[in-house]
Amino acid sequence: MSTTSPFDGLRFAFGTLTALPVRVTRWDREAARGGMLGAPAVGLVVGGCAAGLGLLLLYLGASTLLAAVASAAVPAVLTRGLHLDGLADTADGLGSGKPAEDALRIMKQSDIGPFGVLTLVLVVLAQVAALTQLYDTSWALGAVAAVVSAATARLALTLAARAGVPAARPEGLGAAVAGVVPVRGAVLTVVAVTLAAAVAGAWCGPYEGGVVVLIGHVEPGALFEPYDAVRPALAVLAALAVAELLLRHCTRRFGGVTGDVFGALAETAATTALVVFCLGR
Repeated sequence: MSTTSPFDGLRFAFGTLTALPVRVTRWDREAARGGMLGAPAVGLVVGGCAAGLGLLLLYLGASTLLAAVASAAVPAVLTRGLHLDGLADTADGLGSGKPAEDALRIMKQSDIGPFGVLTLVLVVLAQVAALTQLYDTSWALGAVAAVVSAATARLALTLAARAGVPAARPEGLGAAVAGVVPVRGAVLTVVAVTLAAAVAGAWCGPYEGGVVVLIGHVEPGALFEPYDAVRPALAVLAALAVAELLLRHCTRRFGGVTGDVFGALAETAATTALVVFCLGR
């Protein structure tokens, strides 16, 4: 009987969810389970790189818009655009209005249709606009939002890989990870990420009355308040709720999940989290 090292799961997660040079040594269901449970850790690394580049540009005197574009570009680069491609393909499949078999065939085509193009443009614009507003409010807030949104995007994949969610095809990433995560494990992962997001929000929250200093940048009038912790938690939960609605719709339309659907879920969750971070500011 084979045993699975935690590193097998991490290698699976980083090897399948990023373009980082990580060699996947095992493709069995146990490694896939560990990989999907560890998916938020991938988001932490991707989001950390996105936030780091954004903060570096701000420190060097760049505008918040340029920093936002850079922060939005990093996840696309580190995934070779696979999640964005999956989003576009899923939009084309859903927008076609065709039966499941025909919609899946459309999604496998290499070209992108009008639904996919429109969806890509709107999602990327929304991400850049949200990050610009957040960096304008506080460098720390923008950085935390970039990390939380990236982790939440991969958390949505953990939930999509839970037991009971079927694969739409017998091959591909969707088939490899569909149903591998126990429901209890998925729930515990959601709780852990939500709590971590709340702690990060409490650390950065800029409000009237105090000062936050981040790599030489002073935010005047910033005070920690309980809502600073609540907002990131709400962002995570709202993003997962929207991703869950999309997951259920895709499962009904396609008969299950595919690699493209996973990409669409990730981008949907990331965008929703960023939007919620902006609300009320």
